[in-house]
Amino acid sequence: MNHEDPPDPAAFKRHPHLFRAVRRRLAPRVRRSDITVTDEHTVRRATKAAAVGNAMEWFDFGIYAYLAVTIGKVFFPAGSTQLLASFTAFAASFVVRPLGGLFFGPLGDRIGRKKVLALTMMLMALGTFCIGLVPSYSSIGVASPVLLLVCRLVQGFSTGGEYGGAATFISEYAPDKRRGFFGSFLELGTLSGYTGAAALVLVLNTTLGDDAMVDWGWRIPFLVGGPIGVVGLYLRVKLDETPAFQKRAAEMSHSPEASERMRGEPRLSENVPQKELKSIFAEQWRTLLLCIGLVAAYNVTDYMLLSYMPAYLTDALGYENSMELVAAIIAMVAMALVIQRVGHLNDRFGRKPVLLTGMIGFLVLTVPAFALFQQGSFVAVLIGLLVLGACLVCLLGTMSATLPALFPTDVRYGSLSIGYNVATALFGGTAPGVMTYLVDSTGDKLAPAYYASGAAVLGIVAVLCMKETAQQPLEGSPPSVATDEEARALARAQTNEPTF
Repeated sequence: MNHEDPPDPAAFKRHPHLFRAVRRRLAPRVRRSDITVTDEHTVRRATKAAAVGNAMEWFDFGIYAYLAVTIGKVFFPAGSTQLLASFTAFAASFVVRPLGGLFFGPLGDRIGRKKVLALTMMLMALGTFCIGLVPSYSSIGVASPVLLLVCRLVQGFSTGGEYGGAATFISEYAPDKRRGFFGSFLELGTLSGYTGAAALVLVLNTTLGDDAMVDWGWRIPFLVGGPIGVVGLYLRVKLDETPAFQKRAAEMSHSPEASERMRGEPRLSENVPQKELKSIFAEQWRTLLLCIGLVAAYNVTDYMLLSYMPAYLTDALGYENSMELVAAIIAMVAMALVIQRVGHLNDRFGRKPVLLTGMIGFLVLTVPAFALFQQGSFVAVLIGLLVLGACLVCLLGTMSATLPALFPTDVRYGSLSIGYNVATALFGGTAPGVMTYLVDSTGDKLAPAYYASGAAVLGIVAVLCMKETAQQPLEGSPPSVATDEEARALARAQTNEPTF
């Protein structure tokens, strides 16, 4: 081939190695200065801040789920379907989660992840604390469930910016080869929040009894949840912005005046027009659909096990409240003990194999697990919960590293928040209510299992359609490594690639 003539396209078809060589030659080089070397201490502080804040968020949500039966008696008139009404109010907060995602997500892409995560933490704590102050239906009538609904809407709106921001925060701090491990801490926070809520409700149920819980005891967890949120807020405001966001902000800020205005708190909105939501939908719609499919399957199974199961065992199957809470706590502690190992596994073997294991597990094992619940013994219930927990932990330990990697840095927070919360509103928050309705309307105690199995089929299709992202840089961000040695090796590998 004459070097002065353009390559013949037909030659690429006959000689694929020629095409690969040209592609390597034309690909942008990674210079040593472009590689982010993470600081282990800083990454762990960032991970802890995001995970502890997430634990506080899900402690608040877990309280409501584990008190769903009691809340139905307190806030809704006798003679109504109180549990279904309680779960309807639970689902109502998810209706506004997409609005929270639409608001907080793009805001986090413009002014920074840290500020928005602090704001969502404050709103969540406020909504939780106020629920503990709402008078009962017997005191103020229909105004009681209305006020409950308002507080739940505040919680839902704030949570719309929580998961997408926390997952983005950890992913942008973590080195590429350990993103799964550090991402698993986010869901460790989720399990810790749910476990803490279940433990507190168990203690109150055991010490106070049903009458005292309905009269006043149910308020204690909500009143405690408000001040606890301050802990997560403190941890978050003490951190710097993520390296990926700071680099992106520096690239997009061209004038000296903008640099002076940032002063260590970068903003993409200083010199760059706000990215319209319609452009996010136009450019990312395929990835948004993939994200919605993954999250739909993940959340149906997640909310089934962590939110709906205690009420199902108590209301539909007649188990004692303390018994099902003990079984749920054991299952969640078991998941917490292995979730970091799952993070290591998906870093080593890839996100897709681990996600497929969990989805196929739900497809095959959910119905047998629900059959165990019908046996009437604590051991059978515990085995069933552990079986479902083993499937769920494959998703919990992997999804936090999978979802942020779907989107580029400049729209990551916004796109993930929108996709995640649309799926959560349609499928996650409605799951307890839908499952309760299926049991009430059909009389089939296995109906929730069929619903979860159908969601698992959707999840399998979505996982098969996604690209593998393990050990790869985030799109739109430079490579991120743990040590200077890794950075030098990566730069040398790029420099030594064959050319022609």
